[in-house]
Amino acid sequence: MAVTLVLGGTRSGKSEVAERMAAGLGDVVTYVATAAVDPTDADHARRVEAHRARRPAAWPTVEVGADLATVLASITGPVIIDSLGTWVAACDFDVDETELCAALRKRVAPTVVVSEEVGLSVHPPTELGVRFEDALGRVNRAVADLADDVWLVVAGRALALGDPP
Repeated sequence: MAVTLVLGGTRSGKSEVAERMAAGLGDVVTYVATAAVDPTDADHARRVEAHRARRPAAWPTVEVGADLATVLASITGPVIIDSLGTWVAACDFDVDETELCAALRKRVAPTVVVSEEVGLSVHPPTELGVRFEDALGRVNRAVADLADDVWLVVAGRALALGDPP
């Protein structure tokens, strides 16, 4: 198992950094997208298209919902998961990080996981925002605990995060 977690804030460049990391894993990397394109949201559709345009054409894309762990278990080669924040949101914050972590631990091929870092932002003013922050923070900690490498991306720059003392 080789798991790399790439964290960053909104528009930090975390997906681009993760894609560059995944590009070194082989010619074919399965891109696991946790956000389906919403045809009524033109801005979101443009952002998804920009992500697609950056990736090599040989990379297949698999869109997932709550079944992330199950789908992950079915892919044998290198994978990039983008992102845990949209997965948590799509599941209405009801996610089982132990199931995801078990699927990550069972993988033989390298996996690059992208997620939003919510711990550096202002405290959400709504109960819904707090629930999201709590759920994603819990998932990020669990994945970081099993990851071989954890990176924080700020303004397109990546900083390796070491283990705590």
